[in-house]
Amino acid sequence: MSAIDHLIHANDTYASDFPGPRPLRPKLRMTVIACMDSRLDLFGALGLAVGDAHLIRNAGGIITDDVLRSLALSQRSMGTREVVIIHHTDCGMFGMDDDAFRAELAQESGHEPPWRVPGFTDLPADVRASIEAVRNCLWVPHRDDIRGFVFDVATARIEEVG
Repeated sequence: MSAIDHLIHANDTYASDFPGPRPLRPKLRMTVIACMDSRLDLFGALGLAVGDAHLIRNAGGIITDDVLRSLALSQRSMGTREVVIIHHTDCGMFGMDDDAFRAELAQESGHEPPWRVPGFTDLPADVRASIEAVRNCLWVPHRDDIRGFVFDVATARIEEVG
């Protein structure tokens, strides 16, 4: 059985007990921006239930144009107000060499990607930079309540970055 077949089977089980649709707007009026790393169980670690918050995930939880686009929609169309940014220990983006990665992709494909792959070398500093990137985005109307954290993949604890 392939991994996709496993997902289809799991969905059959899930759908049989599905309680029905939930409200469109997140109950907690919150957006969580985090890394796509499969070790981060945001629902379990943060005590969230389906329908509580919007989750925006990408490599590194980095604040890209697409993240800001999604956050602007989340706030303007779905009523979210608070923003939580979560980066984590042992991240694959730590020490990522953007220029080398993009050069490799260009060499293999013959086309340079239009996007960047910015890594970082200081985790708390990157969380602070992410907070500032959201605070400086004029398309995001609610920028007062933004907090950042580092999730420790070894302990599952979060630590706030001030």
